[in-house]
Amino acid sequence: MENIQLYLDNLKGYDYTGKMPVVIDFYATWCGPCMSLAPNIERLAKEYDGRIKVLKVDVDKNPSLAQAAHVMSIPTIFFIDIDGNITRSLGNMPYAQLVNNVEELLK
Repeated sequence: MENIQLYLDNLKGYDYTGKMPVVIDFYATWCGPCMSLAPNIERLAKEYDGRIKVLKVDVDKNPSLAQAAHVMSIPTIFFIDIDGNITRSLGNMPYAQLVNNVEELLK
C-alpha cells in the first residue's frame, strides 16, 4: 500500500498532518470524466466538511505535483487515511462509491 510519506519530499506545499482523512482529486479542465466527477467531489466536500479534507489538483497547472504522485491518467483520486495510507482510484465513479471509500477512511 502506498503511504503519503513516500511523496512528501516531492509534494512541496502539501502538509499532511494526519489529523483527518484526505481525498485528492487529480483532474484537468479538458477531461470529460473529470468534469463529470467534479459535482460529486464538490458534494462530498460539503457533506463531509469537518470530517475529511478534499483537495483538487489541476494536473495542467501542477504537472510536477502530478508527476511526483505518479498520476498517469485522470481522473485519479487518492483516499488517504489518518495514518497516511493511500488507496488510489482511477476514473470516474458514482457518488455512492465515493461515499463508501470515505466511510472506510473514517473507520
